Amino acid sequence: MPNEDNQPAPRSLNDEVRDIWNTNAVFWDDKMREGNDFHRLLVGPATERLLNLQPGETVLEIACGNGQLARRLAELGATVLATDLSDRFIERARARTGERPDLAGRIEFRVVDATDEAALLALGEDRFDAVVCGMAIMDMVEIDPMLRAVTRLLKPDGRFVFTLLHPCFNHSAIRFSLELEDAGGELVETHAVKVLKYRGIGTTKGLGMVGQPRPHFYFDRTLSALFGACFGAGFVLEGLEEPAFEPGTAEVDHPFSWVNFPEIPPVLAARLRRSPSRRDA
Repeated sequence: MPNEDNQPAPRSLNDEVRDIWNTNAVFWDDKMREGNDFHRLLVGPATERLLNLQPGETVLEIACGNGQLARRLAELGATVLATDLSDRFIERARARTGERPDLAGRIEFRVVDATDEAALLALGEDRFDAVVCGMAIMDMVEIDPMLRAVTRLLKPDGRFVFTLLHPCFNHSAIRFSLELEDAGGELVETHAVKVLKYRGIGTTKGLGMVGQPRPHFYFDRTLSALFGACFGAGFVLEGLEEPAFEPGTAEVDHPFSWVNFPEIPPVLAARLRRSPSRRDA
């Protein structure tokens, strides 16, 4: 992981993470706009189900990117404070949201580093009904500062919902395969995901979208590392989903599109709350 002896210190590595996302922000915003199929069919619905947003609630979004989810939450009646490490992403989020006069006054965007516990706490303890972090935990150098902060930013009965690439099936050490079989005169295609590593993947670089200017870091964590950090911060797990594409629901643009793997979930979504002992503390 990032703080091993042969890796840069977390702070210098985090600076590089910020620089990469500032470089990629325009490309990602142009491609993402208000959500691609991955978000429209998998990430968004799972987030909304687990969040169970009520009109008038106050939501903090961590790692908001171009603001697509923040705008959706505002459409559902929330007041949203949306943050991101990348000032370029925040610029794009503000510009795109400015095209939506119906959302005026519903969303505020700020540049905040999710690995900076003090900066997060400055947003207001016991302020938020919910905190959401969409598809970003695997992009963070460290997650403990964010988790500790979120337990204090939430109201006593608030919830934390996050999504990320599935730690078991969608990480830097998987390989897609396609087999063609002549089954009694019928050609049958079988798609599979091969897992080469799980426990010791660590830090790698890769593409989130084909064509992005620079590959970005992935910080792959096992399920035990991910939820161990959550439990250590004082959370209990309350809800879990593993969304996958249903056959025929999205366009297949290449043979190894996740649409061709309906039995394997590329996304993990979770809802957590502060443990009763933490609420009473």
